[in-house]
Amino acid sequence: MKYEWRKMEKTIYGVKDRPIIVDIPAQSFIMIDGEGDPNKAMFTDQVSALYTLAYAIKMYYKKAFSEREINDFVVYPLEGIWQQKVQGNLIKDDLIYTIMIAQPNFITKEMVMEALENVKLKKPSPYYDDIRFETVAKERSVSMLHVGPFDDEPQSFAEMDDFCRKHDLKRKSICHKEIYLNNFNRTAPDKLKTILRYPIE
Repeated sequence: MKYEWRKMEKTIYGVKDRPIIVDIPAQSFIMIDGEGDPNKAMFTDQVSALYTLAYAIKMYYKKAFSEREINDFVVYPLEGIWQQKVQGNLIKDDLIYTIMIAQPNFITKEMVMEALENVKLKKPSPYYDDIRFETVAKERSVSMLHVGPFDDEPQSFAEMDDFCRKHDLKRKSICHKEIYLNNFNRTAPDKLKTILRYPIE
């Protein structure tokens, strides 16, 4: 049986285009940190390294554990945690980010490291050594699906902030998360679907 995150984790990945409160369970990720404009080559190369490893993990698991009830899984979408060095108007060169791809709860650090060693030999990248496997603790968040260009996200964040004010919720961090449900290099800007999220208390 193939594990499909769209079907199995609708609470996280199935939000609609209106703000809601979501309790996010603990999740494990492969992740890498960076700074600067995401339109530049470094970001693209980091994303490529993450996806290469994500598919290597999938293939390693599929080959090594073919007898398990769950013997395959769909690779998760790219996610990013974003903030600016100095708050104010958006300056893309001043962005600080962590990009990541979630892993099913049956994937272990040992499996990731085995896949990483394999992929280093087959498809070298200078960014593999910067990738880490980490579990992120559960948290309560406000979440919303944004449809359209990334530059229009402030409109959706304004809706989320208004939702928090109406429900007496307090934002816990200046960081926010974005989950990219389609390939932003192959999708028209007005068709992009991005889940926006930030933690609350």
